[in-house]
Amino acid sequence: MASIGGKIKELRIEKGLSQMQLGKLIGVSQKAVDYWERSVNEPKASYIIALVKVFDVSFDEFFENIGIDN
Repeated sequence: MASIGGKIKELRIEKGLSQMQLGKLIGVSQKAVDYWERSVNEPKASYIIALVKVFDVSFDEFFENIGIDN
């Protein structure tokens, strides 16, 4: 199972975006994107909504194969 960070990195690379470019598109710093991708922390719901729009995927596609820690 992938992590949310791994999914963000995968989709970002598929779109040909740098961390900085993605950050600018959704209103966060490059460091925030880096922290998400390394699973240091996770994006708030509002940023997940923005990521889904930028990546042009459904929520189901975004969360597909992502493991949830209980």
